[in-house]
This record gives sequence, C-alpha cells and structure tokens, in this order.
Amino acid sequence: MMRKRAIVLLLGILIVSGVFASSSRFIPFVETEQGLISVLSHTYQNGTSEISAGTDFDFRNNGGQEIAFPFSRYVVGATIANTHRAWLTYQPLRLETNVTFRDAVTIGNVLFAAGSQMDLLYSFPFYRFSYTYDVLSKHAEADVGIGLALQIRNASIVFEKVDGTAQYVSQNLGFVPALVLYSRYEFPFGLVLSAEITGIYTYLKGLNGANFTFEGSILDASLRMGYLVGDDVQLFGNLRFFGGTANGTSGYEVDAWTEPTTRYTKNNIAAITVSVGVNKSW
Repeated sequence: MMRKRAIVLLLGILIVSGVFASSSRFIPFVETEQGLISVLSHTYQNGTSEISAGTDFDFRNNGGQEIAFPFSRYVVGATIANTHRAWLTYQPLRLETNVTFRDAVTIGNVLFAAGSQMDLLYSFPFYRFSYTYDVLSKHAEADVGIGLALQIRNASIVFEKVDGTAQYVSQNLGFVPALVLYSRYEFPFGLVLSAEITGIYTYLKGLNGANFTFEGSILDASLRMGYLVGDDVQLFGNLRFFGGTANGTSGYEVDAWTEPTTRYTKNNIAAITVSVGVNKSW
C-alpha cells in the first residue's frame, strides 16, 4: 500500500512538473538554511492501549533534549507564470542523546530500570511537496498563495541500554496531507518579508494519511526577513515553529520487526528553529 502511494505521488509530481515546465515563465529556485533547533516540549508514550500505556516519557526534561541541536533544511522548486509555486522540502531531524534514567521507565513492553544508562534516538526527517496558487498574481511585489502539501515522514525512535541488554524500536513511514499558506512582500530597495504556514489537525481516516481513525496534527510556521543581492540571490534569516501530535491505536498489520507490537502511541513535540540561509533563482 505504501509503495503504491509513493508511485502515485511521484507520477503526479512528474506530470505536474512536465506541464508547468512548458511555460515560458518557469523560474526554478534552490534554497538552504542552517541554524539551531530547540525543543520546547516533547513527550512519547507507547503501549497496548491508552489505559494500559507505559510511561509518558518526557524527552526534553528526562531524555536529554533540553540543549540546542544543529538544524538544516533544503528546498528545490519553481514559480510558474507568476501564479503557481511548487516546491519540494527536505528537513532532516536526528536527535541523539545519552542519559541515565533516575526512575524506572516502561516503553511498549520493555522495562528500563532506574539507573539504566541509555542511548536515545529520535529521528523524524520528512519530505514535503507543496503547491500554492497566488491570489495576488497581478501585483509583482506581493504574493499571497494558498494550496496543499503532502508530507512523507520517515520516523525512527530507539531506546537502548548502553550495554545492549534491552531495546525498544519503533519505525514507520507515512503520508500526511496538509494545507499551505504562503505570503511574500518585496520592497523596492531589496528588503523581502515572507511567511509560510503548513498545517493540519484531523482524526478522520484518509485525511490523517491512514485508513483508520487516528488523531494527528502538524504545524510548520515561519517568519523570514531577507535581502536581495542582485536580481536572483536572497540572503535571509528565519524564525520557525514546528511541531506535531499523534494519539491513537494503529490499525496497520505488524509487517516489520522494527514495528512495536504494542499499537497505541502518543507522540507530541514542539520546537523552534533559528537559522540563516540563501535562496538562488534563475
């Protein structure tokens, strides 16, 4: 099922790109930003059900995520006919920490005793295809775009004792649809202000990227100030909030050994990033 969805997504992107590429006003761009990410809050829980779930583990205060981590993001896309904007975003996110548990912690069906020296991994990179339509296309200096996005998460969560005697692993690949709002204003002297919001909240199957009821949300909101260096290069600073929630029991069959057999999960994260970057267009 996941492979079929991926093939359909790739075919859709290729078809749309081919149609848009025929436009004489096809302007490609690439972008990168580098900075720091700070986790504001992050809890994780897994068990057989909401009633009998294990420890509601606090990654930030008890799992070593209270420090700042490196952050990066990469974008490739294009504007078409001054109206359409389509882009692909890749954001790696890998938080590796080491901690000694002061209290006993139960994740899934694995008990880690107090005093356990732990290696923790929270890896949640994503790929996202976004499209917006500019409702102010007649105004060259301003953009207000609304549209849709499809995000592919590639999650891996690991709790492992340093001596290797106990381990909990949860991995999954999933699709998340979302709404997008993009705005931009360019001043005559080169200053550029922009904002972008991608988000959704739903518990309905289909809209949540699954074929069963499961509560979930994502929010990725950024404010940017940039300056044009020439006609096609922009240097910028960016402040971003991003986070997500998941709460429910998975209806998928357990096919891989890296999927927990305890199917209830609650995973809530909120973070901010501060970064600088460069955008190059042609």
